[in-house]
Amino acid sequence: MSEHFHVLIPARLGSTRLPDKPLADLGGRPMVVRVLERALSAGAASVHVATDSQRVAQAVLAASGQVIMTRSDHASGTDRLVEAVESLGFDSDDVIVNLQGDEPLMPASAIRRVVEVLTSDPAANMATLYEPVISKAQWQDPNVVKLVLDAKSRALYFSRAPIPWPRGSAYQSGDALRHVGLYAYRVSALRNWPELPPSQLERLESLEQLRALSAGWTVACGAAPDPIPAGIDTADDLERIKKIYLQAMGER
Repeated sequence: MSEHFHVLIPARLGSTRLPDKPLADLGGRPMVVRVLERALSAGAASVHVATDSQRVAQAVLAASGQVIMTRSDHASGTDRLVEAVESLGFDSDDVIVNLQGDEPLMPASAIRRVVEVLTSDPAANMATLYEPVISKAQWQDPNVVKLVLDAKSRALYFSRAPIPWPRGSAYQSGDALRHVGLYAYRVSALRNWPELPPSQLERLESLEQLRALSAGWTVACGAAPDPIPAGIDTADDLERIKKIYLQAMGER
């Protein structure tokens, strides 16, 4: 695996479900700083938080992290990364990992793994990870994104629907995969992202990665090397992960 990769963490305050989410306290530190710590532990050549918020920037700088300020009108985290990549002047063949700012428990091994998946497939524009779907309820949950692969472990489709559908039989554990929202891109691919046309499938499923598939991009996929806890989308998620940090602090 190429050890030379960079991590960008898009973070904005304007979450409708959980306002000020990047600054939520987790064991005495803001969430965005906890995510930064995970990225740093993976051995990246550089780690930057990409944000349009001075409050987020101040929290990161106070923790000795690096910040790249971006515009406030981006439609998605990927668009924010494109601006950050240009501002930072990365080379076209550099590898960028997009680590979401609400994934404070992302294993460092997963960050390294998604880089390995990308660099092992020269034809791939981007890479991502997956885990087995563990229950019928998870398979049917529209908040759990499912993934189907081709014979080369490249993405055929992502969906909120329960796929693949076992016609004529019941759901069987192990037949479906859960997509993990961790991505690696070649800088050359990221620079082309703004030219991709919006996708009807992307709009229908509300899944940004379908824009890449619709445009003919190759998305390499690999199994997550360690279990990946769910990120923080709601107040209940936040309370659950707060308890994990409090428990860890109490065991020291």
